[in-house]
Amino acid sequence: MTGRARSEKPIEIGGVRLTHPDRVLYPEQGITKRDLAAYYQAVARAMLPHVAGRPLSLVRCPSGEGGTCFYQKHFDGGLPEGVRGVTIAEKEAKGGTYAVVEDVRGLIGLVQIGALELHPWGATVDRLEKPDLLIFDLDPGPGVAWVQVVGAAIEMRHLLTRLELESFAKTTGGKGLH
Repeated sequence: MTGRARSEKPIEIGGVRLTHPDRVLYPEQGITKRDLAAYYQAVARAMLPHVAGRPLSLVRCPSGEGGTCFYQKHFDGGLPEGVRGVTIAEKEAKGGTYAVVEDVRGLIGLVQIGALELHPWGATVDRLEKPDLLIFDLDPGPGVAWVQVVGAAIEMRHLLTRLELESFAKTTGGKGLH
């Protein structure tokens, strides 16, 4: 815990009602829903260009990282505050509704439903058939040292530079690089 008194009383952060603000989402670090919402509020300006306007697939852990988690790409019912839906035709006849955020309210709305991982599409909702982002997922496998993953990322960057494509490395939050 962060040392604050536990309160199960809902609070408002960034215009979004946050229930169970003191629920610990990341036990090892003691990070609560309130902490994650405040963090998103603080970094929204830097984070939103990477996720706003893109369909999102989510990893949700409503009880926190140590509880039951599940992957969600479709929403059949209501979306959280600040999050809109976009229905996308898929191979299945009906398609599905994906979550889309546009602002800090949407980010905090995802915290409210326990979304701990946000996986944005490579295209925006207004140009679904014209991706503007390509992600290479470099994860170490058995017998692959971290230094080899870093080397692969550097080689990938050199190749993309030769192709006149701009690239950036970022950690995945897991064990690899994007």
